[in-house]
Amino acid sequence: MTAPNPLRAYAAVTAAYWAFMATDGALRMLVLLHFNALGFSPVLLAWLFLLYELAGIATNLAAGWLAARFGLAATLYGGLALQVAALVALAQLDPAWAIPTSVAFVMAVQGVSGVAKDLAKMSSKSAVKLLASTETGGLFRWVALLTGSKNAVKGLGFFLGAALLALAGFKAAVWGMAGVLALVLIGVVLFLPAGLPGRIKAEEAWGGWRSRDPRVNRLSLARMFLFGARDVWFVVGIPVYFQAVLSDGTPEGRRAAFFLIGGFLALWIIAYGAVQAAAPRLLGARGQPEAATVRKAIRWAGLLVPIPFALALAAWLAEGPAPWLTATLVAGLLLFGFVFAVNSSVHSYLILAFGDAGRITRDVGFYYMANAAGRLIGTLLSGLSYQAGGLPLCLVTAGVMAALSWVAARRLQAG
Repeated sequence: MTAPNPLRAYAAVTAAYWAFMATDGALRMLVLLHFNALGFSPVLLAWLFLLYELAGIATNLAAGWLAARFGLAATLYGGLALQVAALVALAQLDPAWAIPTSVAFVMAVQGVSGVAKDLAKMSSKSAVKLLASTETGGLFRWVALLTGSKNAVKGLGFFLGAALLALAGFKAAVWGMAGVLALVLIGVVLFLPAGLPGRIKAEEAWGGWRSRDPRVNRLSLARMFLFGARDVWFVVGIPVYFQAVLSDGTPEGRRAAFFLIGGFLALWIIAYGAVQAAAPRLLGARGQPEAATVRKAIRWAGLLVPIPFALALAAWLAEGPAPWLTATLVAGLLLFGFVFAVNSSVHSYLILAFGDAGRITRDVGFYYMANAAGRLIGTLLSGLSYQAGGLPLCLVTAGVMAALSWVAARRLQAG
């Protein structure tokens, strides 16, 4: 089979990933804000996303095997196609349905979307490992560019989802995204060059639920708690808090709150992506030994820990909504995003540096299974902690998760 042009293949993979993540971010905001406006409790809102994260865990276990059998192009196409199907299904949601029926239906659709997201992510990240330049620092730069740009696009998706909900309504927004993503899928199928690698030997396609490399297992544990620390406040806590503070209950007030919440989360994701893209320069990664990068991963994991605890203290002292608290939360969560982005970027580099090219889809799949497990834990705790103790408990829980990520990262230096 003819080897693909690396730059053309990278461009096609990146474009597909961009399109997917834009719809993924928009869909999350549509579902969250739409059902929160309908009066769903924080726990019910968390339930809407649980199957999405559970599907991600299962998909990442199987995705490496699927890519090994059928190639990365097939799993990338499959992820895009499943997302189109999920959007079309969600457009069938009937407002007259009872709450249990609506919750079950949206959970099922979100489960399909979770499978789609992790197929697309695993395919894209694994392709970068196999296409990246072997020059010094080349892998870190390619990974940082893909991941950072993806998050910038996903951030725009958050704002797009909130804006579409306010301007076009739920159903029209979902149909529009399905149509655009279907066109992107057709374009990627036509443009992606033949010969994209990804198949491995059959005997290497399955090796148990853990990686054979203890470094991959330890990094995956740190990744799980890292993303749990983010999603504890990101999924339910902060959006629900801001909607309660910013909306006056009128239709106009709700629409204004949609724009403000979507704008903040979009800004957070875009800034997060920009920091990820700049991480190789921030960390001086060019020509740096792997051991030095591991030490920096541990240091940055520790820097994340005090931020959510400080914000929790501020929320507790405020004893309710206050303008100064809103400003403090915005500033503090942007700082959290900066440190979180550096951590995430270093992890994304290390998993590919640790992973063996002969079984990269399996190692990346296991790593993103841990990523999905962290999001699942964070999503569940987001609804439970916010309903049990409001914003202060939600942020304390995030701090505990960040501390556990730092503890896990310290084990990367173990022999």
